[in-house]
Amino acid sequence: MMQPGAKIILFHDAALVTLLRDDIASIPFPAHWDLPGGGLDADETALEAVLREVREEIGLRIDPATFVWTRRYGLDSTLFAAPISPAQISEIQLGDEGQRWTMMPIAAFCTHPRAIPHFRPRVAEFWESQR
Repeated sequence: MMQPGAKIILFHDAALVTLLRDDIASIPFPAHWDLPGGGLDADETALEAVLREVREEIGLRIDPATFVWTRRYGLDSTLFAAPISPAQISEIQLGDEGQRWTMMPIAAFCTHPRAIPHFRPRVAEFWESQR
């Protein structure tokens, strides 16, 4: 069974924060572009997990009141979305996982051959809902 997880689309204009996963054979989707977030710790909600993961992975504290979208996918996966400001983008610092981060155009992520495959249509679904 898959570990429950939570991810977030942090976007500004038509770009989103993406993380290039480590290139290690033992992890799922090595060297693929990913969204901030990860697995839930014991007794942690999806919201608590995504807020913790964002702090750990890119050093940002995100206010849940800014969230504009939430979707559950099956029993184990929750995807959130929130806008971020240029000031927040300038504060991003990569934690101890991943090779690097970038602000990737949303359209590019949705078709990128090295974006995690199941996140491409989910990001597209979110972006379409914002139009």
